[in-house]
Amino acid sequence: MSHRIGIDPGISGAIVVLREEGHRRFLPVAFLRMPAVKVGKSSRVDCPAVARFLSPYGICPAYIENVHAMPGQGSVSMFTFGHAAGAVAGVVGALMLPLTLVTPQGWKKRADLIGTDKDASRSRAIQLWPDWAVLSKKGAGQAFADAALIAAFGDAR
Repeated sequence: MSHRIGIDPGISGAIVVLREEGHRRFLPVAFLRMPAVKVGKSSRVDCPAVARFLSPYGICPAYIENVHAMPGQGSVSMFTFGHAAGAVAGVVGALMLPLTLVTPQGWKKRADLIGTDKDASRSRAIQLWPDWAVLSKKGAGQAFADAALIAAFGDAR
């Protein structure tokens, strides 16, 4: 049984573990909103919680969206977002999981989402996994959809 991990980094992101059911057919088997802890007024990724969540799946590929600063973002929000992405990548590295950074354009192109709105990834995930009830929740469903699609379409095969 082969697993792969998709991570939508950031405090409002998510982690999804997919199990391969056949060539290019995947099934979500575990999912988690990005765990966070308060540090002063800021939220930070709860790295031990991420490690505990991922540990049962052994050595399997992890795909993390390759994030970057966006125009108009404030320096505090950019730092927080970058810190979260780096913390998650650090946990993946410490667990010795093969890591691939995936551009948003890369996974969205393979998922046939280029030129669509933000919620299109949730709609695409619902098409792929109609019985995955968590996708019906707009905020959480969006984060889970992105993470699952990053895992499913994160490689170029």
